[in-house]
Amino acid sequence: MLSLVVILVLSYLAGSIPGSVWVGKWLYGIDVRNHGSGNAGATNVFRVLGWRAGLLSAIVDLGKGLFAAGIIATIRLDDLPSGLEFWHIETFVRLLAGIAAIVGHMFPVWARFKGGKGVNTTAGVLFALTPITMWIVLGVFVLVLFSSRYVSLASMSAAVSFPTAVAIRKYVFGYDALDTSILIFGIIFALGIVIAHRANIKRLLNGTENRVRKFRLARGMRGRGEL
Repeated sequence: MLSLVVILVLSYLAGSIPGSVWVGKWLYGIDVRNHGSGNAGATNVFRVLGWRAGLLSAIVDLGKGLFAAGIIATIRLDDLPSGLEFWHIETFVRLLAGIAAIVGHMFPVWARFKGGKGVNTTAGVLFALTPITMWIVLGVFVLVLFSSRYVSLASMSAAVSFPTAVAIRKYVFGYDALDTSILIFGIIFALGIVIAHRANIKRLLNGTENRVRKFRLARGMRGRGEL
């Protein structure tokens, strides 16, 4: 039980690293929470500071989930809890570590509990669990982003494509290595991402959602450090 507690605490702290806030402050002297949507996530960094800062923020956020589920989840100080025989215990612990990191990203202790929506951190968790599926999801994200220039739409499309891809690989192509817990998590994750983007959905429907324009610094940000 001690191992699980340590894993969850460390994963939460790793997830709490406010990559988007630090990137904005260190590179441009800007707190992205005071601009754009006010969200401390890579999507808002893309809108406010452009694709370079947005990409760096996304990499940091993704890395937090990958580190939690891929590295921190392997810590063993004692035996893991029993009673979960219907799921693969190692996979389940990785999922719990990933969830802790996602919670940390959304409610970071290092940034007054004001974080992002958790899309990229969740992507990092899922890359640690099933990289092949995530390459498919990444392809969906890139395709939708470059065709629509809506980061929010690309994020939601990618989220929905994950459980879809897992189900197809597991039940159509018979890839049994994918644990059922990953599919369940993927469905919950997709629903959560769509719900978290409900304001974006409204803006998409009425045509007021912000687009990434030419994937460069937003107008007025270049060399000024302000909007």
